Amino acid sequence: MTDTTPTGTTPSTVLTDSPAFGGFSVDDLDRARTFYEQVLGLRTSPEAMNGVMTLHAGGARGVLVYAKGPAHTPATYTVLNFPVTDVDAAVAELGGRGVQFLHYEHPPTDATGVMRAGGPLIAWFADPAGNVFSVIEQR
Repeated sequence: MTDTTPTGTTPSTVLTDSPAFGGFSVDDLDRARTFYEQVLGLRTSPEAMNGVMTLHAGGARGVLVYAKGPAHTPATYTVLNFPVTDVDAAVAELGGRGVQFLHYEHPPTDATGVMRAGGPLIAWFADPAGNVFSVIEQR
């Protein structure tokens, strides 16, 4: 890593031990909560502020999800990856729960939505707000 601090100053350590966490927006928090809990089988919990929840997906802190209403625009990239030991089994189970997997030409995905063209097997799907998630095989 390159030290980019101005000459003669000491690099900051204020963030070194910070338990960082990610977050993303949705257009409708209740609809998102229903999808995360009832379809994906995840836990959520409300935050102290209205319009914010934590999505618990194996991490100690969780992921902050906040309502942005009609101003929400889904990210153009994957916002959340779920490592799984068997992508095909995950796709089958989630597909049986109503999850629709995305299909791409580049990188190419097969009929089930799994990308098998090098690297780890991965399949992408969207939440009700259009945010892209993935299941990615890690053994």
